Amino acid sequence: MTARILVVDDEQSMLEFLRLLLEEIGYQVTTASSVEEGRTQIRESGFDLVLCDIIMPDGNGLDLLREIKQQDSRISVIMMTAYTSTKTAIEAMRRGAYDYVSKPFDVEELKVVMQKALEKTELVDENFYLRRELEEKYRFSNIIGRSRPMQEIFKLIERVARTNSTVLLEGESGTGKELIARAIHYESPRSSNRFLSVNCGALPENLLESELFGHERGSFTGAVREKKGLFREAHGGTLLLDEISEMTPAMQVKLLRALQEKKIRMVGGSNEEPVDVRIIAATNQDLRHLTEQGEFREDLYYRINVIPIQLPPLRRRREDIPLLVDFFIKKCSTGLGIEPRKISVEAMRILEGYHWPGNVRELENMIERALALAEGNTLSAVDLPAQILEPAPPIGDAPNLPAEGMNLEQYLDEIRKQLMAEALDRAAGVQTQAAEVLGMSFRSFRYYAKKMGLTSTGGFPAVEPGD
Repeated sequence: MTARILVVDDEQSMLEFLRLLLEEIGYQVTTASSVEEGRTQIRESGFDLVLCDIIMPDGNGLDLLREIKQQDSRISVIMMTAYTSTKTAIEAMRRGAYDYVSKPFDVEELKVVMQKALEKTELVDENFYLRRELEEKYRFSNIIGRSRPMQEIFKLIERVARTNSTVLLEGESGTGKELIARAIHYESPRSSNRFLSVNCGALPENLLESELFGHERGSFTGAVREKKGLFREAHGGTLLLDEISEMTPAMQVKLLRALQEKKIRMVGGSNEEPVDVRIIAATNQDLRHLTEQGEFREDLYYRINVIPIQLPPLRRRREDIPLLVDFFIKKCSTGLGIEPRKISVEAMRILEGYHWPGNVRELENMIERALALAEGNTLSAVDLPAQILEPAPPIGDAPNLPAEGMNLEQYLDEIRKQLMAEALDRAAGVQTQAAEVLGMSFRSFRYYAKKMGLTSTGGFPAVEPGD
């Protein structure tokens, strides 16, 4: 895309020279012969770079610089003047000018300065749009889930995001802890600053300390340059400490001190530096149990467990599976460069009935695999991997196969009917609660309950929500 340049100078000969020079390079050039005309052009058009004289009859180029930065801080501005002054140059840079050139200037030098300024503008634009993309992607409203557990989590995120309180996310692997952490960040006042994360179990203790707090040059073998560390990198933003349960006792002490004092000390350093970082911790372990067993510091546990959020496994939110399947089919189809496929009723029923030990992450991987290998326009049961087609592990001892054989389907139907009846009795006839006890989707439970004519053995009718 052609860069758009505005040149502001009261000398007509300079305007004409720069216009011809820059158009020959390939830029799109607009000129203004006064500060007021420059203001008008800035208000009416968008520019990537402004070349502006400092001294003009109707005003000061530094004032125009300030107005440009107030209107759009991404525009790079190069100041020009025939009156070389260190003081003026410093003031121009202080107000946000990218650089400063003195007339008469070297043409090749000006080209280099302009090219670097435009590269900076392009980088700023790219970062801006990437941040906007991230913000939109990780808004909690874009997280898939209509089940009651997920709706409760959405409500909690809305309240939590407005605070600076530390959050502890607990849940099995693959339940979307980092997704929720990012949603909290991008819904918060800190969203304009950085979101960073580290897996506390992926690094040995000495490297994790350096990763979190940074290190001085020469503080250990291999420390050839200073490292800022994630606490300083995320200053004003959010830091996710993933798998915090894997942190060693020594590192737990150092982290606790940083959280309590809101200060960090670099490895090999002697000075403490204040930091402003919101901490979100995540774990797939039962941190309370680890604390009771003495495997995790109690004082650190209470420091990070200010606002706990428990993420449900996929088997506890089965009504979300059709939504997730539809979302992943569209997402993975785009990634594979193919047209989105439909999914058969039978295949969907199998997905809804599977126990999903790997949770949402496993579901996404399975959909991608099915799309990559499927030959038809509709995903069917034959496109699903073998393990998902196998029945769930049996409860208790399996019966011996009689010598005369048996009707397996009838036998399984009897077991299903017995367990569903017991679940209904336990749930006082409420089908949604009974379905949750058995890890079934409400739709599947309702279908079989109607087919088998089930009512609660304790005298309660099988009822649906709202009955």
